[in-house]
Amino acid sequence: MRLVRRDDIVDYQTYGDQREEFRRRVMAVKEPRRIHVGDDFTLLVENTLTIRYQIQEMMRAERIVREDDIQHELDTYNALLGGDGELGCTLLIEIPDAQDRARKLSEWLGLPERVYLELEDGVRVFATVDADQQDGSRVSSVQYLRYRVDDRVPVAAGVDFPGVEVRTALTAAQRSALREDLGT
Repeated sequence: MRLVRRDDIVDYQTYGDQREEFRRRVMAVKEPRRIHVGDDFTLLVENTLTIRYQIQEMMRAERIVREDDIQHELDTYNALLGGDGELGCTLLIEIPDAQDRARKLSEWLGLPERVYLELEDGVRVFATVDADQQDGSRVSSVQYLRYRVDDRVPVAAGVDFPGVEVRTALTAAQRSALREDLGT
């Protein structure tokens, strides 16, 4: 997958002029890349366009204009995409009740390592997790995961953490979107 380049990015004022139209386009691209796994988890599979959107939104929110700061955003967000044959995902742990969420995030240490993508042959590919997102006492409700799938398109996503076993089959539209991202 192609990384976002500096020449893909516009200044935050120009972006503001284009934002609504660009946002609509990105939301349409995100839709088939949004995978709900059980009641508490959503995987958002990232691609060049969704990462470009994140960078532009960060630049807008923080009024970033210095080239070093722009490059930092490019480096940070491009790392989420991973390399060739990898799918980069944002995992959202979505628990509405604050007390329940706090309890589960403390109990679910190690859960991100147990979130998988399942391939057509039944092989489960587990995530590479950013260790900086864990403090040893609780898991963050937003995780950045990468999956080495090579040129194989996942057919399901799931979690097999003790006490939390859920699996969701991917739709044809989801598989098609991931196939496009992998270039297969």
